[in-house]
Amino acid sequence: MTTSTTTPPDNRLAPGDGLIIGLLMVSAFVVLLNEMLLGVALPSLITDLGITPSTGQWVTTGYLLTLSVLIPATGFIMRRYHLRTIFLGAMALFTAGTAIAAIAPGIEVLLAGRIVQAAGTAVFVPLLMTTTMRLAPAARRGQLMALATAVPAIAPAVGPAVSGLVLSQLSWRWLFILMLPIAVAALALGAVKLRNITTPEPVTLDVLSMVLSAIGFGALVYGLASIGEAASGHAPVPPWIPIAAGLAGVAAFAWRQLVLQRGPGAFLDLRILRTRAFTVPLLVMLVVALNGFGISIVLPLILTSVTGLSTFTLGLFLVPSGAIIAGVSALGGRIYDRYGPRPLAIPGAIIWTATFWLLTRIDEGTSVWTIFVTYLVMCGAQAMMWGPMTTAALGSLRDELFPHGSAAFGTIQQLAGAAGGAVLVSAYTIGANAAHAGVLSTAQSVDAARTAFVTGGIIAFAAILGTLFVRKTPVHHETQVPHTPGTETIQP
Repeated sequence: MTTSTTTPPDNRLAPGDGLIIGLLMVSAFVVLLNEMLLGVALPSLITDLGITPSTGQWVTTGYLLTLSVLIPATGFIMRRYHLRTIFLGAMALFTAGTAIAAIAPGIEVLLAGRIVQAAGTAVFVPLLMTTTMRLAPAARRGQLMALATAVPAIAPAVGPAVSGLVLSQLSWRWLFILMLPIAVAALALGAVKLRNITTPEPVTLDVLSMVLSAIGFGALVYGLASIGEAASGHAPVPPWIPIAAGLAGVAAFAWRQLVLQRGPGAFLDLRILRTRAFTVPLLVMLVVALNGFGISIVLPLILTSVTGLSTFTLGLFLVPSGAIIAGVSALGGRIYDRYGPRPLAIPGAIIWTATFWLLTRIDEGTSVWTIFVTYLVMCGAQAMMWGPMTTAALGSLRDELFPHGSAAFGTIQQLAGAAGGAVLVSAYTIGANAAHAGVLSTAQSVDAARTAFVTGGIIAFAAILGTLFVRKTPVHHETQVPHTPGTETIQP
């Protein structure tokens, strides 16, 4: 894929590029906010729609499954279609899904709306990352990518907070009603202002790759997500069955890509994994996303059962984390541009790991403020790794591999999110030593919390080891080809 932009001599964004990146950031934030929005609303859904908890859980699990199936396809989509076409199609799907969910009379229609939402959401993070990498001047790539990568970190983190605040005053339907005008406004602004910056490639969809991707990644996410249910004795099938099917599907998908990448038709080009400069940050991000998503699920349970926070107070507790992530990301981007990823990522990994071990000391006498401060430090330390790892990895790739690298990051984050929820929820359940109990006692809740945080702390050590091997990647200088005055054509 080729990209045409006007390149200013002073490393500033070209006219109009700031609007493109800004619109993609806001839109990505809006759609990603929905990823964890209904977790807090599950009790309300159970009562209002007359469903069981296992059925209600599908409004989140189905959303994640749809993302895991579609995100590997985003590399193909970004090569095949114009930026404007992709944005308008994806935002239209998200808007339609939001409207369906808002008026859903029952769980079946609500689940359908969530799946349509997810179909629109899947492309936004890879699209945002790829577009930012293409448009950002080399000297400012760290700053802009830090802001771009903060979006997928902030949105799922504040989703439960927003949900808690809305549900304290309104019904669950307002989670979608309030989102609808924002989505419509983004769609209208994109239709009026967004311009194309890419030239589509004449690639064709490999149906077998799509099928193998759906089977492999879908079954793997489903199996990982059901581990928590299995730990409490409620899984419909043993988790190892879908996990085994998923691993077989992913292996077949990888083999198919190795065959296709001999030509131009690879669904997900695996040449991105040949260099350590990409794979090491990718593995670090797997660990960060695993613990990050896991904590977003487990922490509300701990705060409710150990400290007795109400839904409204829980929402207030979680809101400041978004501001911390944004602030640290903005500052970290400047440091990255000057010094590279290591001065951010290594201290960030150490501090991040330390916060898990500090929280293993939690008991019924631990104040909410102690947990609050520790959690904010955890979020800030996580932000010190998220942006630098993504920028270092994508910066190591040639221009034509950006869409594939972004798709790989999105896929890994979905798999890690499912695994993180499964691992930490399972640890929480095992720690409570009450798999079939109803409401946990305070002592059981403390034991459950400590087990979950110990598990997270052990996993976090892998991030420290990984960041020691990360290096700042050299900027790939674009090859100059004949072009009209005032433009620059960037080619592989």
